[in-house]
Amino acid sequence: MKLFVFVAFLAVLVTVVSAWTKEDHEIFDLVTALEVSEGKGTTFYSWLDVPSTATLVEINKAYRKKSMQLHPDKNPGVKGIHERFARLGVIATILKNPEERKRYDFFYKNGVPKWRGSGYYYARFRPGLGTVLVFLTILTSGLQYLVQTLNYKRDLMRIELAIRDARLAAWGPKMEPLQGKRKVKVNLGGGPRQDGDGNIIPGKMLDMVVEQDNVFILDPSGSLHLLDTSSATPAAISRTWFIELLISSIRKFSYSKESSGNDVDNEPSAPTVDRPDSPVSGASEGEEPRQAGYTAAVKAGGRRRKATRKR
Repeated sequence: MKLFVFVAFLAVLVTVVSAWTKEDHEIFDLVTALEVSEGKGTTFYSWLDVPSTATLVEINKAYRKKSMQLHPDKNPGVKGIHERFARLGVIATILKNPEERKRYDFFYKNGVPKWRGSGYYYARFRPGLGTVLVFLTILTSGLQYLVQTLNYKRDLMRIELAIRDARLAAWGPKMEPLQGKRKVKVNLGGGPRQDGDGNIIPGKMLDMVVEQDNVFILDPSGSLHLLDTSSATPAAISRTWFIELLISSIRKFSYSKESSGNDVDNEPSAPTVDRPDSPVSGASEGEEPRQAGYTAAVKAGGRRRKATRKR
């Protein structure tokens, strides 16, 4: 029943939104611009200083009077006077037309709708690519955070249920704590069920140990792992995809910067080549310096090749 009412409400809302015409959107724009320019709550009638029941003659008279006050020639240098004067002409045209005035009177009595359709807002406030990307990033990150929250609550319920079942198996229906350790089996996969062949399939059983108020999971190696609500992973903004991507990029950039710095520090120095014109090149203590005409050559790896005399 509730679902039917909700669907019916959406259908009515879609019908109302789709009923707005181009003329309605023009009225919406004029009402918004008039309140911004002349003050909150200003209406077409109050701006012309006539009642909502004014006749066509009264509207024409009020329009002529107002147009003389707002004419740009009489208000030189006044900021926004051209826009106000043009707006006055559009408003007067609407009030002079019986059909358009009837449409305005509907919104005048019932109020301008806050939601005017997605097409109305998109046409007037069309977002750029950057705005769309930011919106999608926030939307997807928010949905991911919502999923994390739901999973966290589900895990908490499972942990609390497993702890209760373990204590029930160890202490009995009275749930009075007993001294010492008690090994129990807890069903985590639901009750026994039948497969297609009629065979009974037990639920997934897990070995646990209950000691006082503490409940431990017993793994095959004999190790005990405390089971409590801290075992569940809570939702965190830092684990949404965009923040994780941002953190990962920063870490990679820092790592590459450190690696490049270490490569520069560890770069081997080039082998030293003795110049032939150096008087002490290749000469050890007590030896005479090489004479001109000898050429020193160095092989790869820094080993020297025997010098040859030029003929």
